[in-house]
Amino acid sequence: MADLRAVPVILDCDPGHDDMFAILLAAAHPRVELLAVTTVAGNGPLEAVTENARRICTLAGLDGVTVAAGADRALRGGQRTAPDIHGESALDGADLPEPAVPLAEDGAVAVMARLLEKADRPVTIAATGPLTNVATLLDRRPDLTQRIERIVFMGGAAGRGNTRPLAEFNVYVDPEAADRVLRCGLPLLMCGLDVTHQALATPEVFERLRAIGGTLPATCEGLLRFFARAYDEVYGMPDPPVHDPVAIAAIIEPGVVTTVEAPVAVELDGTHTRGATVVDLHRVTGAAPNARVAMHLDAERFWDLMLDAIRTLSR
Repeated sequence: MADLRAVPVILDCDPGHDDMFAILLAAAHPRVELLAVTTVAGNGPLEAVTENARRICTLAGLDGVTVAAGADRALRGGQRTAPDIHGESALDGADLPEPAVPLAEDGAVAVMARLLEKADRPVTIAATGPLTNVATLLDRRPDLTQRIERIVFMGGAAGRGNTRPLAEFNVYVDPEAADRVLRCGLPLLMCGLDVTHQALATPEVFERLRAIGGTLPATCEGLLRFFARAYDEVYGMPDPPVHDPVAIAAIIEPGVVTTVEAPVAVELDGTHTRGATVVDLHRVTGAAPNARVAMHLDAERFWDLMLDAIRTLSR
């Protein structure tokens, strides 16, 4: 008999406009038991994205969710953020309430380890930012890998990138962390640009969002409109791709994405290709598959899930 209990999930993220939607979807859907929101520098500096996570949880009334701050730079040092896409606050476009949700005293990796230790069944880690915290957890606590059901991450691409010609932002920010995760031996689901560029916030999505009414939908609309302008200016995409909640949707309803099993590696040294995810779709390398790679999205079902989540949290 299938296990119908909610999936225990730790959401590691760098809010970020699309991370906000990932948090809302994970918090609202009964198929997910959201154990914690942990943060990592990425879309903005660590202080900004952690503040954003607390503001998002406050806006959505998520008083019982643990929020913990993690890595403020990549494994090898350095920090790259995305103010051209997310603004100076990493969440420009609407005013969010002052944070009423407290920040955990312990750091993200310690919180993740503690939750894994006490969970009554294996936990899924959903990562929608650079993979620095996840890689650090795997290195510091290899004894806990059996407590991880799988890692579902938004990042990479089988085709072209968005930060460099072949490198997607989350992987490019910390390629060594992505490499560590891809070599960990755990079940992995990669939701890269191939699938997330199908999660477009079209005019119809804006209409459906506006029809819900209330403070939360209005805030979501304001944030999405800023995101849309940024994507249009930088990439020539008037309908912005809402990347991160695709990873959560794939946990809730695996059929919302179509996947292929493939060997995936990260280029660490290339002059022009550092941070690229090399996805061997045709198995020409002879390497063993180490991940499932999402290639197609049921966009209609995805937006049904996303908008239903916002409607639920607006009640």
